[in-house]
Amino acid sequence: MPLQFNPVKLFAGTGTKELAIQIAESYGKPLGDVTLNRFSDGEFQPSYDETVRGCDVFIINSTYQPNDNLMELLLMIDAAKRASAHYITAVVPYYGLARQDRKDKPRVAIGAKLVANLLKSAGIHRIMTMDLHAAQIQGFFDIPVDHLDGSVIFVPYIKSLGLENLTIASPDMGGSYRARTFAKFFNAEVVICDKRRKRANEIESMSIIGDVVGLDVVLIDDICDTAGTLSKAAALIMEKGAKSVRAVCTHPVLSGKAYETVENSMLAELIVTDTIPLKRQSDKIRVLSTAELFAKAIANVNEHGSISDLFRV
Repeated sequence: MPLQFNPVKLFAGTGTKELAIQIAESYGKPLGDVTLNRFSDGEFQPSYDETVRGCDVFIINSTYQPNDNLMELLLMIDAAKRASAHYITAVVPYYGLARQDRKDKPRVAIGAKLVANLLKSAGIHRIMTMDLHAAQIQGFFDIPVDHLDGSVIFVPYIKSLGLENLTIASPDMGGSYRARTFAKFFNAEVVICDKRRKRANEIESMSIIGDVVGLDVVLIDDICDTAGTLSKAAALIMEKGAKSVRAVCTHPVLSGKAYETVENSMLAELIVTDTIPLKRQSDKIRVLSTAELFAKAIANVNEHGSISDLFRV
């Protein structure tokens, strides 16, 4: 018996509208119509302006600054479920609160697990995301998780730079596995920046494990928030004799004075994706599109194809 494919409808939350438009263009189908009704006290109510009955619905919204974006995503999921959608997939390019993935001190929440519970309770059948802060967050879900790998986008760009003495670096000990995985694509060595924090977003000291003299160093991270770690790592790497240093970060949170920090840093460039829209442009920040990758993943989910085929660089 041949496989049955349900009609696909793509919808966007307000937080990731531009990326959703590009995903829809790559997929070959226009975004569906949604209205976001706002009340004077800040409450809002999304409503679908077309039927979703019996459809495979993909709701695209990153949950950075999660107060509004996460709540909007939850309400859109609930509305689709109550409108008799056949299958609901949350496409969350940036999964907010992912840094709260464990109880690392007494009396704190595990925010990443809470978000997983909320999304499942709202009614999703599947979630699609990219470069989770910790891969084990997939285990917080009892539904399929499509965890896309940003290296598929970054590796071709790094190769196009033609760096002769490429070395991969991790800005902290926690990112060493990510850096080693990335280094395999280039058969490159890995150096590690060992940092000690006073508190969140404030570094006390940093040292380098490995040799960088005369090398073109690429720092690998998943999130760039204040850019303090990357800036300090870049300065230390150049001080130790590196030829150049640049950074790859999937999710450009870029809060506070991050843009000024990047522009005043020793980084040749900061390479990011569009999982979070930039607040402003910078000559040092290069944005690579994730739209085609997400569009292919959506097509493969709908057509019961392989997601792992998308991980080949």
